[in-house]
Amino acid sequence: MADTTVPEKIVRPAISRPVFERTIKIQSEQAIRVIRRSYGRLIRSLYAIDVTLRIVGAEQAIDDIEEIVSKMIGDCALQLQQEKARLDKLCADNGIAESPRYTHPTDFKARITSPQIAQFVELIRLLDQLMIAMDTLWLCQILTSKQCSTARYQWQQRLHRLARRIVSIEQRAHQAAYAQGRGEEVRVAREESGLLAEPETMSENDNESESIEKEVQS
Repeated sequence: MADTTVPEKIVRPAISRPVFERTIKIQSEQAIRVIRRSYGRLIRSLYAIDVTLRIVGAEQAIDDIEEIVSKMIGDCALQLQQEKARLDKLCADNGIAESPRYTHPTDFKARITSPQIAQFVELIRLLDQLMIAMDTLWLCQILTSKQCSTARYQWQQRLHRLARRIVSIEQRAHQAAYAQGRGEEVRVAREESGLLAEPETMSENDNESESIEKEVQS
């Protein structure tokens, strides 16, 4: 008689990981949209990349990818800082010292579990500060509505595109693991880590569903 006993599923103990928990008040709608649409997916991708590459034994690849992601985020942060400095100078040149109050700010509760997540959280904060400077100049009639609405949209989309690029790294790592015959190990490890068995999709349409026309009306 054949043995039909179902093997018991091995439950691995949860790993105690270091985490910073921070609450940051975010004012602008553009930064809130980045949190809503890209942040959660991004942090799951960063975690999944680490899980996948450790399964296939690619320790050096983990370091390489962390360096690549850090540079991608750092380059975007530098661009945000440069634009914020330009707008701050424009405010100073026009004697503007006040900032607007926002009607629906949000408390962004960030869980920092890697240096790259910390970098992206700082990126969201920088975007928020840039939007505040931009809105200030618009309310004081230094920037036109068209200039402001177009720039808001472009900077918001820049962070969305960055998140999509990082998500694509997870998808490529996942495909490579399956190509090496390690797919089942990766699937089990993902599920045990609280991830879906397969990478989530993040299409361009998900983040660009709001048109510039809606941005102008905001």
